[in-house]
Amino acid sequence: MLERAGIPAVSICTDAFSASARAMARVLGFPGFEYVAVPHPVASRTEKEIADMVHAALPEIVRILGVEA
Repeated sequence: MLERAGIPAVSICTDAFSASARAMARVLGFPGFEYVAVPHPVASRTEKEIADMVHAALPEIVRILGVEA
């Protein structure tokens, strides 16, 4: 919905939901919508593991948004 409003956005999901993310993008009219998949699961990870995942995903998030870090 943000993209439709002209606001750049990045969806982040775990890799277990990649098929669902692709399907939802297609159904909503964004078949080529790029998203970031992080390792599943998230809920059982430590704060440090989450921080590491965010750090690893950040370059891809920035690339999709089309901004320079």
